[in-house]
Amino acid sequence: MAETEQALQVHVTGRVQRVGFRAWTQAQAERLGLHGWVRNERDGSVRALIVGPEAAVTAMLLLLREGPRGAVVSDVVTEAVEPGAASPGFAITG
Repeated sequence: MAETEQALQVHVTGRVQRVGFRAWTQAQAERLGLHGWVRNERDGSVRALIVGPEAAVTAMLLLLREGPRGAVVSDVVTEAVEPGAASPGFAITG
């Protein structure tokens, strides 16, 4: 039985820019078999679309709460979105 696909838009705040957060997020997402995108926001936060099997999405959220070395994550806010909202692969945008 196939696992249910989940899609979340994620907003990460704290010291998350200029620490390699986008590249780290892309690498972790690809390792977990997720697709979507990650981008920097003008306010210094990072936003991502994470799409994939529920267990992999949950694992990614745990990773995002820690972030890469040098990051200080203050908060991770999620919003459920339609799973069809992402292209295959995981891209760094903006």
